[in-house]
Parts: sequence; C-alpha cells; structure tokens
Amino acid sequence: MTEQIGIRCALMRGGTSKGAYFLASDLPDDAAARDRVLLAAMGSPDPRQIDGVGGAHPLTSKVAVVSRSGRPGCDVDYLFLQIVPDKAIVSAAQNCGNILAGVAPFAVERGLVAPAGERTTVRVHMVNSDSVAEVTVETPDGRVRYDGDVAIDGVPGRHAPVVQAFLDTEGSQCGALLPTGRSMDEIAGVPCTLIDNGMPVVVMPASALGLTGHEDMATLEGDAALRERLETIRIEAGERMGLGDVRAQTVPKLTLVAAPRDGGMIATRTFTPHSLHSSIGVLGAVTVATACLLDGSPAHALAAVPPGRSKRCDVEHPTGRLTVEIELEAQAEGIKLRRAALVRTARLLMDGTVFVPGAL
Repeated sequence: MTEQIGIRCALMRGGTSKGAYFLASDLPDDAAARDRVLLAAMGSPDPRQIDGVGGAHPLTSKVAVVSRSGRPGCDVDYLFLQIVPDKAIVSAAQNCGNILAGVAPFAVERGLVAPAGERTTVRVHMVNSDSVAEVTVETPDGRVRYDGDVAIDGVPGRHAPVVQAFLDTEGSQCGALLPTGRSMDEIAGVPCTLIDNGMPVVVMPASALGLTGHEDMATLEGDAALRERLETIRIEAGERMGLGDVRAQTVPKLTLVAAPRDGGMIATRTFTPHSLHSSIGVLGAVTVATACLLDGSPAHALAAVPPGRSKRCDVEHPTGRLTVEIELEAQAEGIKLRRAALVRTARLLMDGTVFVPGAL
C-alpha cells in the first residue's frame, strides 16, 4: 500500500482567478516531477478535476510557485503555471496578473516578506517573462488585510485593494511589443494586431468575424465554427509571433474587440484560448489596451482613446470592466510604455495540506 504525500498549500482568489499557491521549497526541484505532483493535486487530466482541488475551468485551475528572490531589487520569485483541466498539461508559457494579486499576500503570510507598516510593497520577479511588478497590499497591525471597500467586476463583494504596477512587460514572451514589427497584420482574411505587453495576444475586430463583439458568453462558447476559425488564426499567429507551434500551448490569447457600449475605451471578448473568459486577464487587458493606443491598429480605429500622456483605459468585458492606467512617453521611434498599473483584490480561502498519491 502506497501512502499519500501531504504538501502545504494555500488556496487563494487572485483577481478574477483562483489557484493553489505553493512555496517552491515544498515542491520537487525537478520540473517533470513537480508537474506530476501538480497535475495530481489539481485533479488533471479530468474535465471535472473531481480527484483534486482544481475548479474544472482554466480560470480556477492555476498554480503559483513562490520563493525568496535571488534577483537584485526583488523580494520574491513568482512562477505561474496553468494547469489544463482535461489534459495532462502544465504550461509555464505565460504570466497571470490575476494570480499575481495573491502573491504579495501569500509572501507575507508565509514570512517571505515582513510587513512594512500600513501598506507593504512587494517587488515580484515574474519568472515566466523575467519582468518585475510592484504589488502593494494593506498590512495594518502587521497582518494582511483582506476586507475592504474595493469592488472589481467579476468578483462578489468588496475587499481590500491590491495595487499592481508593471514596469517592463513589453515583449515578455515574444521579445518585442510587436513581434512582426507592424501594428496590423492579416491572417486568414482577418486584420489583427499581434502584440505582447505582458501577455501574447491576437487582437481582432469582432466585425471581421461576422460578430458585433457584444455577444453573450453562451453564444460565443457554442459557436463551434467560430472556435475552429479562431484556432486556425491562433496557430498561424503563434508562428509569426515567434512562439512556434502553439497547438499545445495556452498562448497566444485571442481577443475580439468592438466599439464600447458602456462608457469604456473598448469592448472585448477574450478566448483563453479555447474557453471564453468571463472577464479578461490582467495582463491581457494591459496588452489589449496597449493595442488600442497604436496608430494603425484595428483596435485603435474602434477605441475611445482618452487624451494625455497618462491614460485611463477602461476595458469592457462580459461581466463589467477592468481599468488600466498606462503611462506613455513619446520617442523618435514611436511611443514607449513607461508603466501600467491597476487595482485588483485577493483573498486567502484555505491554508492547509493537499494530498497526492505517493507513487507518481
């Protein structure tokens, strides 16, 4: 009889996602062994993840691996891993800005970072993209505060703010903001922007696919022909973006854009890539908002772009909006993105031990 192995784990909601947070020291050093443990812990491959703690959806089947950082000027390293519910796939091909919202609270809870007064700023090295984010959480009386009065669309209730500032996310995985060097490409007859400002995304006007861009989730999820067409575009885009064969990858994401209807800058519907996102990912929103600011892009033609160097970009999505503040700097070769910031919330849901079979 093989005994089960217990591993300390925290379940946290970060933004509009939910995942399992681990200290790197509690997981195997070997990546293949680590992935087997995480698949077992989350219950993949199984669309219901019935034998694990995963939530049977890409947005609730995520993992953060956190450790003290060896990078100068950073407090912690954060490796994001996407666990595919119905396949034995653990992907490190992307960041997750929503799960990032839980990294600073987790680091304080685990003693990796000491509270520094009423608010504590944690400098996070995002390992997936080798970039840095500053994440500020409220820590009155030396403890993380989770209750508050901030509401974000897609999450019930109100909670304490988690302020995220992204400092150097251009070309996080593709090596350049615009990997093809153009603000507009065409794939399978559809104009699009292939862009990476923290998340590789293919940004397309919904109208080019015969849609309004304001369809409900059930309509888009149930359109098999649309999803097949989008996957064809995604595979070609992956090659052009330098990501190689992306059939088994979770990037690039696909975002359909349309003129806003609710006072925002742009309306979006995002595929992650094979399921429709109920809102939009944090770094996906940063990237799509950036596409809206590029002259000549299909998104720019549809967007209500605010004036000024510092722009409040309200990105509409199926369950509300996500606001990104982007600071620009004009340069001879075009615009330079200096900083992107936004507010999320997070909550510790469970801290305990997850069990996996001893024979993996």
